[in-house]
Amino acid sequence: MKNKSLLQLQAYDAIKSRILTGELEPEQLYSETKLSAEIGVSRTPMREALQCLSQDGYITIIPSKGFMIRQLNAKDMRDSIQIRCAIEGFCTKVIVSELETERCQELIHSLGGMLEQMERALSQEDMESFIHYDHQFHLLLVNYLHNDEFNHIFQRLLYLIQLTSKSALAVEGRTEDTIEEHREYYEALRSGDGPRAYELIINHLMMPLQLQPV
Repeated sequence: MKNKSLLQLQAYDAIKSRILTGELEPEQLYSETKLSAEIGVSRTPMREALQCLSQDGYITIIPSKGFMIRQLNAKDMRDSIQIRCAIEGFCTKVIVSELETERCQELIHSLGGMLEQMERALSQEDMESFIHYDHQFHLLLVNYLHNDEFNHIFQRLLYLIQLTSKSALAVEGRTEDTIEEHREYYEALRSGDGPRAYELIINHLMMPLQLQPV
């Protein structure tokens, strides 16, 4: 979305927000014209925004008809998880190598705080917050590197990550297991056990493929 018009950005952000909050649902055909009127932009920036949303994996454009929200399939899940393993596994190695630095210790502190937020959300049976803090935990790892390409990839994967999380966490007991896996990883990271932390993050990310193939 670099070098795009203000109206195109407005349309892109508005539709993306509606998708991530569930306001726009799968298996329903949406009209470009109707959304243009609702959001308050003309058809040209709307069409350009939809093209970007399609490229970023949020929607499927149906020529001459409109668009539909992209649905999760087996390949989507596998591909997104493999990308996350590559990025977060590498981030884990870098973090362990810089464990003694002040910036890394601040990260460890933030990860601990995120774990507490996840536990609080679970105790309150607030799944929306639980998923939010789960994502934030992983984003802390990725953002630590200040790698713009990593951040961009994760933004593009955000919707597929959300769909994968909802699918996996629907399995009975998975929320409790998720917190335990995060805590084990956190402890390995904090103690500087790089190989153990790497193994744990990969196993954690791969778990949805074992739980609920789609």
